[in-house]
Amino acid sequence: MRFILCLITLFAVLLPVSAAPPRPLQNIEPCEFVATPWADGDSFQVRFPDGSLHTLRLYGVDCLEYHVADDSDARRLRAQRRHFGITGVPPKATEAIALAKDFGRQAAETTAALLAKPFTVHTRFRDALGDGKHKRIYAFITCADGADLASTLVKSGLARAYGVDSDTPDGRALDESAAMLADLELQAAKRGVGIWAKTNWDDLPTERQIQRSEDQELKLATAKPTLPATFTLDPNTAARDDLMKLPGIGEEMANRIIEGRPYDKPEALLEVSGIGPKSLARLAPYLKLAD
Repeated sequence: MRFILCLITLFAVLLPVSAAPPRPLQNIEPCEFVATPWADGDSFQVRFPDGSLHTLRLYGVDCLEYHVADDSDARRLRAQRRHFGITGVPPKATEAIALAKDFGRQAAETTAALLAKPFTVHTRFRDALGDGKHKRIYAFITCADGADLASTLVKSGLARAYGVDSDTPDGRALDESAAMLADLELQAAKRGVGIWAKTNWDDLPTERQIQRSEDQELKLATAKPTLPATFTLDPNTAARDDLMKLPGIGEEMANRIIEGRPYDKPEALLEVSGIGPKSLARLAPYLKLAD
């Protein structure tokens, strides 16, 4: 009898853990672009058919900052300039920053033009966070001509493949979606279009290395040896920055956790690519799901 009980326990441990079913994408059409003074290429306001207004944040892409209002925006713009290798183009800093912002303006204008005709929004209504002024939701957009807006921006050299990814409306898995955008970025760089036309290829490796070093230094400066024993968060509602406080969770993994929501129990995080039993064991003390 004891042997049988051991076998039952072993099978229970080995059975795969199922996450709550992913929230399906909702296809909403026709939608209308709403011009605002704060919009940029990847974040803007739209009107749904029922008249409601929503601020969307595109999945998987990142346009250069157009409206730099604080230190956080400035740091992000600097990281973007380093990614494209344009920090020293032109050599004078004020002119180089102005050039980068102008590419942000071009991205915003391109998005507005592509959305001049009614379009389709695909969203799970997941909170995109990151902006205290406007509540944003992640979305894909299919333009009137059938093109994917995010892909078009990357192809044009006006955005980088970066940020939270998701399964796409046409059935591509999250990892495939990210890989596709990365490939489109590589093609845009090869053609020298958009921002890539200004890239200093000799300096680009150094610029990106500097950014990686600064990112690592920032992590070390803000890292805590241990989290307080009372620290807990709900992986279904926690902001990305809070998720990154957890042991072993960086920005990319935090994005994956956000995209995998909702979770019906902590063990469901095993469905997130990169989280295994050992990782979950480190995270478990800090996870608390709402009833």
